[in-house]
Amino acid sequence: MNNPDDFDFAETASEVNPPALDTPTPTTTNDFDFVDHYGDDEEVTHENLLPENTIPASLNCAIVGVGGGGGKMAKAFLDLGYNRTLLVNTTAKDVPSDVDDKHVVLIPDADGIGKDVNLGKAVFDANSTVVEDALRTKLGKVDWLFVCAGGGGGTGSAVASLHSVFERYLKSVQAEGEVVYITSWPTAQESLNPTISKNALALLNDVSKHTHIVLDNERQVKLLRGKVGMLSLFPSANTAFAKLWTQVLKLSTEKSPIQSFDTKDLERCLRTPQRMFIGSTMVKDPATPNLGAMILQNCMKRSPCPAPKGKPKTGALLLIASSEMANDPEISKHMDAAIGYVGGRTDTLFSGVYINDNVPGLVAILCMNGLPKGK
Repeated sequence: MNNPDDFDFAETASEVNPPALDTPTPTTTNDFDFVDHYGDDEEVTHENLLPENTIPASLNCAIVGVGGGGGKMAKAFLDLGYNRTLLVNTTAKDVPSDVDDKHVVLIPDADGIGKDVNLGKAVFDANSTVVEDALRTKLGKVDWLFVCAGGGGGTGSAVASLHSVFERYLKSVQAEGEVVYITSWPTAQESLNPTISKNALALLNDVSKHTHIVLDNERQVKLLRGKVGMLSLFPSANTAFAKLWTQVLKLSTEKSPIQSFDTKDLERCLRTPQRMFIGSTMVKDPATPNLGAMILQNCMKRSPCPAPKGKPKTGALLLIASSEMANDPEISKHMDAAIGYVGGRTDTLFSGVYINDNVPGLVAILCMNGLPKGK
C-alpha cells in the first residue's frame, strides 16, 4: 500500500496562499497582424498522391524506375498493380508511351545524358530536390523502395547519386525498410561496346554495398529466345521477373498449415547487404530422392540472375505444393530433405511450404542474400 508521504511532493506545489503573480501585459490582435500580411494559409492537399497498390504484398513498398531500362522494368510492376510507381528520367523520349504522366518525373533542362554517367550524376545532384519532392508528394508513406535501373546507359547507371535522396525520403516518412536496387547487366552483344560495359560496371560497383539484384539480360534472352519475338523480348522478361518477385511478396502475406515465410523473414533477407539471387523452378515429379539438388540446380539454371558465387548469409526456399503432394508421406519426406539440403548451403535459411491445388507440379522459389559482388 502506498504511503501518503510518497506523494508529499504534490503538496509543495499547491500552497494555501500562493504568492501573487505578476499581471501579464494585455495583448491585442494587432500584435499578430504580421501573420496575415504574408498571405492566406496554404491548404495542404493530397491530390498528387498515387493510389495504393492493389496487388497483395507483405511490404508497404513503392517502385522507382530510373532511366530508360529502369523505367521499362518499373512499368512491368505498374502493370501488375503496383500503383505507387514512379519513372524518373532525363528525357521523355525514353518513357513508355502508355504510362500516365502522373507516374513520370522528368528532370528539367535535360534531354538525355548521352551515356555519360558523370553527366548523369551531375544532373541528378543538381536536381535532387525534384526527385525528393516527387517521392514525398506522390508516394506518401512507404517502407521499402525497390529502385530499378538499367546498366549501360547514362541515366540509369547514375542512379547511385540519388541514394541519399532515397534514404532522406524514407527517413522523413519514418519508414521501417530500406532501399533495394534491381539492376540489369547488358547482353553479350551490347557489352562489346566499351562505353556500355564501363557504365554497367560503374553501376554495379556503386550499388554493391547495398542490397541489390542483378538481372543478366543475356540469360534472359536465352531463356526467352524462340518463345517470343524481338518486340516482346524484354517486356516479357521484365514481366516474368516482376511476377516472380511478386510471388515472394505475396506468399509472405499468407498463412500456411505447414510452414510460413513471414514478413520479418523477408525483411531479414532484404536487410542482408550485397547481392541477392532469385530463381524458380517447377518439378513435375517431386517423388525423387534428390529433390533438394534438383531444386537448387534448376533454380540456378532457370534464373534471370547470374549464378551465385560463395556462400550466402541468408536465404529463403518457398515451396508451393498441391494437397495431394503434401499428404503423400514419401513426397513430404523429400520436401523436408530438400529444405535441409538447401539450408546447408546458407548461413541462415528461411522456408515456407504453401498449399495450392492449381499448381501442375511442385513450384520452388529460391532466394539467396549477402552474396559477394559481381555479375
